[in-house]
Amino acid sequence: MRREIKEELEGHIIPFWEGLRDPDNGGFYGYLSYDLILDKNAGKGVILNSRILWFFSEAARVLKDPSLLPYADCAYRFLVDHCVDTENGGVYWSVSATGEPVDTTKHTYNQAFAIYALSAYYRATGNADAKALAASLFHLIESRMKDEGGYLEAFDDTFHPVSNEKLSENGVLAGRTMNTILHVIEAYTGYVEATDDKDARAALREALMITRDKIYLPDKKRLGVFFDADYHSLIDLYSYGHDIEAAWLIDRALDAVGDPDLTKEMHQITDTLVDEVYREGFDGKSIPVECEKGVVKGDRVWWVQAEAINGFLENVDRHPEHTDYVKAAEAEWEYIKRYIIDKRKGSEWFWYANPDGTPSHDPIVEPWKCPYHNGRMCLNVIEREV
Repeated sequence: MRREIKEELEGHIIPFWEGLRDPDNGGFYGYLSYDLILDKNAGKGVILNSRILWFFSEAARVLKDPSLLPYADCAYRFLVDHCVDTENGGVYWSVSATGEPVDTTKHTYNQAFAIYALSAYYRATGNADAKALAASLFHLIESRMKDEGGYLEAFDDTFHPVSNEKLSENGVLAGRTMNTILHVIEAYTGYVEATDDKDARAALREALMITRDKIYLPDKKRLGVFFDADYHSLIDLYSYGHDIEAAWLIDRALDAVGDPDLTKEMHQITDTLVDEVYREGFDGKSIPVECEKGVVKGDRVWWVQAEAINGFLENVDRHPEHTDYVKAAEAEWEYIKRYIIDKRKGSEWFWYANPDGTPSHDPIVEPWKCPYHNGRMCLNVIEREV
């Protein structure tokens, strides 16, 4: 599996995204249809650009391949030159193909991904300006994008709260989301690993405790997804992919915080998350995207399958007796090879496979479809060889 995954990364995923660099306007193209028609005039999502920056930075570091750094440089330069609001602070939600602001919403989730990307870029290059920008975004989140209860969601360009349609789904409008705090945890973990910043370590510890006390639903043995401002869950929704992703991201965050008591306590939660996804979601081959009010939505989304491999293998690091998780990761890889990887020339991975295995006709590249989940899975598996 390691050998095949390394081949997939180096022979397919990396070349595909290298080919999307925009030589005229900077950054990377923002849209490729299912029919593999490239729209060079499509807008560029800042989350997409940040995830590409993270991917090439981490790939260069893990693979020890400096030839990948120019692609990271390209994404970094576009982020700094076009995506940062130099007047009000923070990064925009999206810009045009040529880099003019289009959606100036400041979302906590989006700031977090910029921190995650800049931290990886700093780790790969030692670029002090990237470290300084990551630090400024960290302090921005902590000072302007949270209240006494935790992290808030969406703001206008001058940081007045606005409604949170961007991270609300399934017919609810959420005041707080599991998705945002999860990726704050992810971002702060990367920032602490890169900089050893004590303030960020303290904030990361606090975010973990909010997850323990407010986001985790012990009676259901899973994470809640959408909440009102007082952390009342708004919907009976089990997001299998987020739970298996959260389990390993929380474990990595605990390593960065270094609090033995908190680690022991939260390992019980992450063990439960993995076990429940394995028992309730994994069918022996793959994992559906979610279950709402007891009804399973059967789409096998690309990122859910990738994060399942991450989550199962990370848990085996602490529980080597769980050979069933190793087999589950291997089965997921077989499913990905058969149904998710797009064999067509000039493509990458399908967005999802239907329950019958046929691929969706969603775009191959768009603001949410990126090399972050599948690329990270490949890099995590490769790092386990060491």
